[in-house]
Amino acid sequence: MSTLLAAIIDQQKIMAEKTIQFIQISPDQLQEAIVDGVKIELQRLQENFQPKHPDELMTRNEVKDFLKVDLSTVHNWTKKGKLKSYGLGHRIYYKRSEVEKAIIPLNND
Repeated sequence: MSTLLAAIIDQQKIMAEKTIQFIQISPDQLQEAIVDGVKIELQRLQENFQPKHPDELMTRNEVKDFLKVDLSTVHNWTKKGKLKSYGLGHRIYYKRSEVEKAIIPLNND
């Protein structure tokens, strides 16, 4: 019986630690404080928020023109894995960001 009583007392202590008492604050003041806190957090979120921009898709001809190479070169680079292609139906597309990343700097020492 004493272990059960000890367990009940421990549970009451835990619940007492989680209880918040508002003394000398009206419900309107509490609501205003919560709204102000939410507004501040939303402002912080807006300042740090970076919307995700969808990748621009390019056709094979657009990639060819962008890189100033022949269409067969785009095809060969795709087969070798230098460029990653995406398909939709019978169409082939490339992500502009990935085409730009495929351009590597040369060491001209």
